[in-house]
Amino acid sequence: MVLPVDLAKDSYDIVIERGVLEKAKDFLDLNRKVLIITDSGVPGEYAQKIAEQSGDPLVLTIPEGEASKNFSNYEMLLSKMLEGSFTRKDCVVAVGGGVVGDLSGFAAASYMRGIDFYNIPTTLLSQVDSSIGGKTAIDLCGVKNIVGAFYQPKKVLIDPDVLRTLDQRQFSAGLAEAVKMALTSNAELFEKIKNSKDSGGDIEEIICEALRIKKEVVEQDPKEQGLRKILNFGHTIGHGIESYYEGKLLHGECVALGMIPMADPSVQEELIPVLKKYNLPVEYEAGAKELMPFILHDKKMQSGAISAVLVPEIGSYEICQLTPEEIEARIGNISW
Repeated sequence: MVLPVDLAKDSYDIVIERGVLEKAKDFLDLNRKVLIITDSGVPGEYAQKIAEQSGDPLVLTIPEGEASKNFSNYEMLLSKMLEGSFTRKDCVVAVGGGVVGDLSGFAAASYMRGIDFYNIPTTLLSQVDSSIGGKTAIDLCGVKNIVGAFYQPKKVLIDPDVLRTLDQRQFSAGLAEAVKMALTSNAELFEKIKNSKDSGGDIEEIICEALRIKKEVVEQDPKEQGLRKILNFGHTIGHGIESYYEGKLLHGECVALGMIPMADPSVQEELIPVLKKYNLPVEYEAGAKELMPFILHDKKMQSGAISAVLVPEIGSYEICQLTPEEIEARIGNISW
């Protein structure tokens, strides 16, 4: 399946096909210098398959984890391209999850003011969410994604077969992002996830439907000036939880926790059993005192309020300006 993302001169296709990794050269222009970036948690064979199909490949492997989205690795990638005499006619390929995609995309956006960037997400979370939309970034002083750029990929390849190597925790964390999109925009998708007897077997359909939601949102609001804010459902408090726990929890797990206080009680009654079904956390120890310092650094904070997304009923949303006091009241202090 091919999902076109219509962004005028920045348009690109998302190709979703089992086994597409084996024939990436049929979709990507790899007959040039290609910087392939992956991490230590990704099976090495995935990056190698891209290298074998490239004209002049250079494979770099960064350590697994959010901590790798730092200035040191960002500088290292730029330095390697400079040392390798990369030009504007060459390209960067990310083979990995959201960390690899964010870091690689930002390096591609910066080098010579922008060279071609292809994204090949290998985690469920990145396949349904972070691999498209053009958000690239690194972290600074413990604050996630605070330095970055909007930079669209030239193409995204999604191969559901690579998910076979994911452990169950990573799979569930990725599913949390699909739940997020279903809650704001597609009640039928939520029911599909809720009632699935075989999430692995249903995953291709879930990926496609989640991507349809995100692509339509990104097309209407490529730089998060309005509608695209709905994709941040669960992230306002979720990012605070993620920063506070310093990597103890996966991003999708933090989003799962962040969705609960932003949903109406009737939605919580439907949501919490689904999160539990997929072994996602529904409680945490930290309270407002611990989380608010991180939340107040949110990029969406303006004039003393944060633009937050609420879900009054499944398949709908409200974008509201919440004061720090209102967010504190939603956090509460429950046991995780």
